[in-house]
Amino acid sequence: MTEKADLTSADVTGVLDRAAAGGRITPEEALALYRSAPLHALGAAADAVRRRRYAGTEHIATYIIERNINYTNVCVTACKFCAFYAAPKDTAKGWSRDLDDILRRCAETVELGGTQIMFQGGHHPDYGVEYYEKHFSAIKRAFPQLVIHSLGASEVEHMARISGVPVEEAIRRIHDAGLDSFAGAGAELLPARPRKAIAPLKESGERWLEIMETAHGLGVESTSTMLMGTGETNAERIEHLRMIRDVQDRTGGFRAFIPYTYQPENNHLKGRTQATLFEYLRMIAIARLFLDNVAHIQGSWLTTGKEVGQLSLHYGADDLGSIMLEENVVSSAGARHRSNRLEIIDLIRKAGRVPAQRATTYEHLVVHDDPANDPVDDRVASHISSTAIEGGTAHPELKLLSAG
Repeated sequence: MTEKADLTSADVTGVLDRAAAGGRITPEEALALYRSAPLHALGAAADAVRRRRYAGTEHIATYIIERNINYTNVCVTACKFCAFYAAPKDTAKGWSRDLDDILRRCAETVELGGTQIMFQGGHHPDYGVEYYEKHFSAIKRAFPQLVIHSLGASEVEHMARISGVPVEEAIRRIHDAGLDSFAGAGAELLPARPRKAIAPLKESGERWLEIMETAHGLGVESTSTMLMGTGETNAERIEHLRMIRDVQDRTGGFRAFIPYTYQPENNHLKGRTQATLFEYLRMIAIARLFLDNVAHIQGSWLTTGKEVGQLSLHYGADDLGSIMLEENVVSSAGARHRSNRLEIIDLIRKAGRVPAQRATTYEHLVVHDDPANDPVDDRVASHISSTAIEGGTAHPELKLLSAG
């Protein structure tokens, strides 16, 4: 697909009307809408799709309480946009958490009402399938109520290589050990040119999708993501969506799509132009119109801010991401936006929607339909103690963030 994809004003209106009514649009039409459709008309069409898809519950917007447990920062892939990793030989900066520390963090998550953990870290040169089997099984034994929504295709490719087993076997084994679903980790940009520019040591975008398709075939669902603003073209952004939609047509295994924006601090892509907030909102809307086979679109405001996250609920998003009890990866590159449960509830309510805490699979756990029943003393905000490890130094800290 080339960058040129022009439509007349009448054509734009016709495509928007067709998409809003549930019709499928082509990649070329999506690119033209992304480039030239009036912003508010684009948002209105996407919101019409959302309301029709969730007729009966269209007044609700969801969030989840989870914890991102970073088990190591040692990584061999050296992605140029990443400010979190340490090279394997960098013993001063590199670290790994022991199992007792990980289980303690899981216990805090349960105590604070969290329902999900995301196990995220580097591609450690010593961590094969056996490492993840050991840790997932220990977590499930101790905390069977926690959903392990973690890792992604890149970690699977890496662990299978380290252990010398096929990818399919690696997925079966970690699933049997306790992994419930995959996150969209490692998708970054799927088209070849931007992917090689920012993550040259990772598998190709086609291979990432192939591994996810294998996982879906084994009953392990996932989310999908996009990293915006590292120098990719508009056409490459739409191609990323096209690649996801094609796999989803075959598997139905992607539960959600979550775009987020590149953060420019402390990495090797300094000086790159970030995606603008308007570009982000346009992507939320185009994703809702184009990904007609993906149920959920998440407005992830960790990298864009609370106001933009709130606006995303009017551009096709039905979910506002997570109150993340700990996050070190994206924040190490400059994300500074923090929140707690009361703020998330208030943001959703002021956007004209009813807030609801959800499960990993998007069932509503608590619907906050009466402000009089909102929590007054939010334990998620006021009763947390933790130890985050950054740069090899342990210090008391807990980040309350919205995650993508």
